Amino acid sequence: MHDLLLRGGTVYDGLGGPGAVADVAVTGDQVVALGADLGPARRVIDVTGLAVAPGFIDAHSHSDPVPLMPDPQPFKLYQGVTTEIVGNCGFSFAPLDDATIEATGPLFAEMAGGVPVVPRDFAGYLADIAAAGPTNHIAALVGHNTLRAYANGMDERLRPGALAQMCRLADEAFAAGAVGLSSGLIYPPGSYGDTDELVALARVAHRWNRPYTTHLRNEDDRLAEAMDEAITIATRARVRLQISHCKVAGRANHGGGKALLARLHAARQSGVDVRGDQYPYRAGGTFLNALLPGAALIGGTAAMRARLADPAGRARLRAMAEDLTRPNGFWARVTPADVLVTTHGTRPEATGRTLAELAGSGDPFDTLCAVLVDDPGAGMVITLMAEEDVETIMADPLIGIGSDNGPPVGLQHPRTWGCFPRVLGEYVRERGLLTLSEAVRKMTSAIADQFGLAGRGYVGAGAVADLVVFDPATIGHDGTYAVPDVRPTGVEYVLLAGQAVVERGRFTGERRGRVLRG
Repeated sequence: MHDLLLRGGTVYDGLGGPGAVADVAVTGDQVVALGADLGPARRVIDVTGLAVAPGFIDAHSHSDPVPLMPDPQPFKLYQGVTTEIVGNCGFSFAPLDDATIEATGPLFAEMAGGVPVVPRDFAGYLADIAAAGPTNHIAALVGHNTLRAYANGMDERLRPGALAQMCRLADEAFAAGAVGLSSGLIYPPGSYGDTDELVALARVAHRWNRPYTTHLRNEDDRLAEAMDEAITIATRARVRLQISHCKVAGRANHGGGKALLARLHAARQSGVDVRGDQYPYRAGGTFLNALLPGAALIGGTAAMRARLADPAGRARLRAMAEDLTRPNGFWARVTPADVLVTTHGTRPEATGRTLAELAGSGDPFDTLCAVLVDDPGAGMVITLMAEEDVETIMADPLIGIGSDNGPPVGLQHPRTWGCFPRVLGEYVRERGLLTLSEAVRKMTSAIADQFGLAGRGYVGAGAVADLVVFDPATIGHDGTYAVPDVRPTGVEYVLLAGQAVVERGRFTGERRGRVLRG
């Protein structure tokens, strides 16, 4: 007798096949059969008229500390997401020691959502997550920024022996279960590293057959050059390559989505196993200090504060930020009205307001500097992309879905609460940009394959019973940048390893997630 039978739904296998009406039988933590007349089950759920799919896998998440929050956080389950890949953009929450935490200042604290940032090695981080009991499954990358800060602080130049230490730490992380290596090459201190440094670390990933994921060194004027660097790293290290949150940023570059995809396909045809991921919005979200040149953070946040408070230092940074011939932050690529402050540790009245509003009749750059002096780790939502490019990139078969979410607290980007339902509601049902079967593939097998998540990402006999049941007619998300934390509609049931954690759209309260190790 089966433990559970999902009866009468339209099954989307996650491999891109068309939907087909079938029952799904689950025993223990596995799918054991699909079809009709599968025999009796201890529990039968009638899902007629609903879609049954593999649980969605978020390729690009920043939920690293979320499992350590005191209460369960079902914000991803409400989207149908059963697994998150954390540790992206070079920022993993391990390995950390006291010196690293001090050197990086408020950068980790901003991402922590109120969870204490404490010293631990990578094995200790995964053990703590497992002991806390995540609300959904967690698979973790080890980050280049974290490794560099641990071995080298916030210095620009590598100290003697620092790269060798970074490689040792990466090797320990892979041994503990890290599913890949990530970089965030617009963020200090990772932005100070060169191509050879990344190749050395990616070669460690190669020995463990783990992929390299990257927030490119540039996503606007020098996008092509940055993509070439990522492809070079993957080629020299012989690793799978994941281009994070594919986009074309900056008004002057709008319309460049086809060129981005052409480079991606050319690399794949040359033998690089490369894919990308994307969130379905024109605006991104990151640290407010990303508006400034990387030189602003050399030496750490105390040094940055001193530069910003000094009129001469501020003038030098302004000149660099306004130099469009160099990749010196986003300042010259957007307007102050495009920048919405979303988090600030000491000036809560600044949140929910644009830099243009905060500046009023004053100078916006001076306002930016003052805001960052008060909180160097402040966050923002920044409008950078054109809808034409969002759609062009999304339609490509090499692009999967990743939310790039922050912790589910405060005024975060709406992608935190609604990325996956937005794709299925807005871009599948309303616009017809994707078929439902293709959208499901982008959220499931396309991600599982890239990160080596065996047994996940498809519905079939022998697959892990991570499943989502949703209504294609109602799934969606109405969250906005002003009011982002709106619960999505349309997700009816979610199973983690055969256990129902969302029933009739409600979270059961059980923390059934697991740590998935490489």
